[in-house]
Amino acid sequence: MTPKTTPPHTPQARPIRLGPRSIAALTLVSAVGLAAIGWPLFAPPGSQTSAHAEDAPWLFAGLLILLVAVVAATISESGLGPKAVAMLGVLAATGAALRPIGAGTAGLEPMFFLMLLSGRVLGPGFGFVLGSLSMFASALLTGGVGPWMPFQMLAMGWFTMGAGLLPGPDRIRGRAELVLIAAYGFLAAFAYGAMTNLAGWPFLKEQASNIAFDPDAGITANLARFVVYCLATSLGWDLGRALVTVVLTLTLGPAILKALRRATRRAAFEAPVTFDGPGA
Repeated sequence: MTPKTTPPHTPQARPIRLGPRSIAALTLVSAVGLAAIGWPLFAPPGSQTSAHAEDAPWLFAGLLILLVAVVAATISESGLGPKAVAMLGVLAATGAALRPIGAGTAGLEPMFFLMLLSGRVLGPGFGFVLGSLSMFASALLTGGVGPWMPFQMLAMGWFTMGAGLLPGPDRIRGRAELVLIAAYGFLAAFAYGAMTNLAGWPFLKEQASNIAFDPDAGITANLARFVVYCLATSLGWDLGRALVTVVLTLTLGPAILKALRRATRRAAFEAPVTFDGPGA
């Protein structure tokens, strides 16, 4: 009688792998996005930020082009097959449909929960594409198209990509994995809110003079103003988003993770699609 052995853990399939071109494109779009969001903090004192408000449409178009370049690079380099495209479309459509459910209600946004688990299972490359595409589809669905949309797409792409960069399931599984994902989701929900706030905060001087960006102040003073601005305007929304993400991750996470991993294994993304004749 031979003793039973536990089969080794099979590495998680990645429908989109990050290669040199993908990493270069992702680094470029991330650098441009961070510069576009945070440049007022590093602008010299006395700069007129309001003079750049009319540049928003050009920035909008430029960031969209870079986002398309990231998607094109990942697809062309990884050889994204029809099965991965189908899963990308289904998850993006589901995420876009989930976003309006809690819109306008204290940050109740279940979309973040789905993006979090999808990025965890399918990896950082798939996560960035899925996050940005889902936010784009959601903006079209809700009519939220405007100069702020590229920033939301970037922030959601980073949010989902970060989940794929967490320690892999070969190192941490079970309850510990859920706690890790929930902790990341809690912190990343606040980071997402801060990034999107920073995109529009420098142009609100007339509406909120006490906590708005001051072009004559230094970076330390402006950072303090920005923290107060976030606490006064979006803390409740960000806290609601973070708590909903944690609750859904701890309650529904095991079932969703299992379903996504089963679908990924059965899809066999890395196996080529072949068509056999009638007599095969």
